[in-house]
Amino acid sequence: MKKQSSDYHPCMKKSACWTLCLLLGGASAAWGQTAAARQQAQARQEAALMAEAFYEVLLGELNARDNNPGAAFSLLLDAATKTNDVRLYQRAVDLALQSRSGDAALQAARAWKSANPNSRQANLYILQILLALNRVGDSSEALRAEVALTAPNEQNLALANLHRHLGQVADKKKAASVLEQAIAPYLQAPATAAAAWSSVGRVRLAANDTTGALEAARKAFDAEPTAIDPGLLALDLLEKNVPGAMALLDLSLAKVELPELRLGLIQWQLENKLYTPARAQLERMNQTQPQVAEAWLMLGLLNADENRLPAAQQALQRYLGLVQDRTAPPKRGMAQAYLGLAQAADKLRDEKSAMVWLEKIEHPDFLVQAQSRRAQLLARQGKLDEARKLIQSLPVNSAIQERGKLLAEVKLLRDNKQYLLAHGLISQAVLRDPQDNDLLYELAMIDEKLDRLDDMERRLRELIKRLPNQPHAYNALGYSLAERNLRLAEAKQLIARALELAPEDPSITDSLGWVEFRLGNLPAALSLLKKAYANQADAEIAAHMGEVLWQLNQRDQARSIWREGLQKEADNDTLRETLRRLKVDL
Repeated sequence: MKKQSSDYHPCMKKSACWTLCLLLGGASAAWGQTAAARQQAQARQEAALMAEAFYEVLLGELNARDNNPGAAFSLLLDAATKTNDVRLYQRAVDLALQSRSGDAALQAARAWKSANPNSRQANLYILQILLALNRVGDSSEALRAEVALTAPNEQNLALANLHRHLGQVADKKKAASVLEQAIAPYLQAPATAAAAWSSVGRVRLAANDTTGALEAARKAFDAEPTAIDPGLLALDLLEKNVPGAMALLDLSLAKVELPELRLGLIQWQLENKLYTPARAQLERMNQTQPQVAEAWLMLGLLNADENRLPAAQQALQRYLGLVQDRTAPPKRGMAQAYLGLAQAADKLRDEKSAMVWLEKIEHPDFLVQAQSRRAQLLARQGKLDEARKLIQSLPVNSAIQERGKLLAEVKLLRDNKQYLLAHGLISQAVLRDPQDNDLLYELAMIDEKLDRLDDMERRLRELIKRLPNQPHAYNALGYSLAERNLRLAEAKQLIARALELAPEDPSITDSLGWVEFRLGNLPAALSLLKKAYANQADAEIAAHMGEVLWQLNQRDQARSIWREGLQKEADNDTLRETLRRLKVDL
């Protein structure tokens, strides 16, 4: 070995300091024994072993420092086997992984496990290394041991999380098969079957075996109906539109007391714009589990969006009352509540209260929204330039924040009908990043406001080409054509495609109802618009449904729907234009 500089003196070798202290301490204890001769002999042997291990650790760390990981690994692994020191085994494994030697890392982990059969940490290293090496077929024993080495009261949690280890495996079908074989005893045991089948189901779902995943979820539910894991798996299947998933989820909801499952369903409903069933679920939760703060927050925000303003304020205040006394109040949720309360106060023309709520917002994820609302209040006072400067003054630390600030200013201009200014801003942004689909869509919508239909259509068709499985561009183009009584057959085809991609979206259902009206199919139009209004009772859908009822000579129902729409959004352009055009005075 080459001569080392004074920098490598053991007393100054920080990377090995903890190991040297440990070994020296152990050696000193052994050397200091004063028992019988046999004990003294054993002590001398142990001291010699410790001294040898001490030397190997020193050399190993020196080699590691000199970028010779192979030699360092061999020395540290040998020292680990001599001392059975867990930290030395782990150091050897880490050295092998750093040098990208999976086989050496596996060798060290297996030596560690052999010396410590009950070490869950060593087993976890073996499992992770095998899966990283794509040796999923060899991982069965390690998968089974991951559960067996867990405390009995934690085995269900370990089983439920097994699927996470298999997420990196390329061959998901093989992973599902290996997992099922590995945990076969737990699939049969009543105490663990629900968690075990749920984990199998998730790996099957990752392999796109939705039939097998649903079967696993049913077996999990049958094993333990009150367990949450089968319901969560059913919720994942629902997100994949698997037939039978909703029925199983309903069964699970009837048995599971934990609120997370119902909150998961509500979140899915909101994301899919199923607002009416989401409201029903939230109102049920608030009656049966009034201590669940998140349900009050979700209901309050939904009410604010749907212009149920006193109800929104009540729900959001209830949420704040539930969380403010917590040791660690949820800052993100509180910021959302403040925004919702500001939104409700703004719509009620209580600008002073709106400003008070906005000033409470400190969470960085919501600063742009808060500043945008302040700007909207200024714009309403005729201070549009000041409002723009308010948004422009926002500090940004990333390209994402810069983009959010730009979109906030564009929205301010669009909401205040400054379409040319908005078009100029968004056009520059698209030129800088022509592949940003959201910016391109926003530009197309402003083209539509400026009646630049050729530009709008060209941009929307480009988006359809880029994102053929996203519904928004299909719907926007189809609705724009229908609104102008242009190419109605094509408009219907576009909107029908959008509805295939988002079957429950009320805004798309409204579009299809409107094109049916333009085609003269009044009963079909009314049926679609009623469905859309049942899911999202907003002013624009009210305007459309009222006009169909008016043409069907159901004038009283039309007026009733229009009044409802005005109560929700008195300034809605579509509704106001409809009433003006039909010369209806409510």
